[in-house]
Amino acid sequence: MTKYLFEANYVGDGIKGLLREGGTKRRDAVVDALKSVDGSLECFYYAFGETDVVGVFEIPDAASAAALSLMINATGAVRLHLKPLMTVEDLDEAAKKSPTYRAPGQ
Repeated sequence: MTKYLFEANYVGDGIKGLLREGGTKRRDAVVDALKSVDGSLECFYYAFGETDVVGVFEIPDAASAAALSLMINATGAVRLHLKPLMTVEDLDEAAKKSPTYRAPGQ
């Protein structure tokens, strides 16, 4: 399972729905959505400023994460951004690799 940091913003009718339903019901909707792709919610927090919601969930694969993101963003009520999270061991493995790359114009 891969962990993802998610950041979301309510827009338009999504804000109205949040005000009508409250935060707990919206969190429950996220839990249900994650269950539909065999994922689980680790944490969920409301914030204010640039981002309305932040949290972490686990999901089995990138295709499931992409499907969930597409479905949520397609509603037009929420803008969801996902960031895959890596363990320190994952970073250690990455540091051992030696990829090659040519920068533009070089």
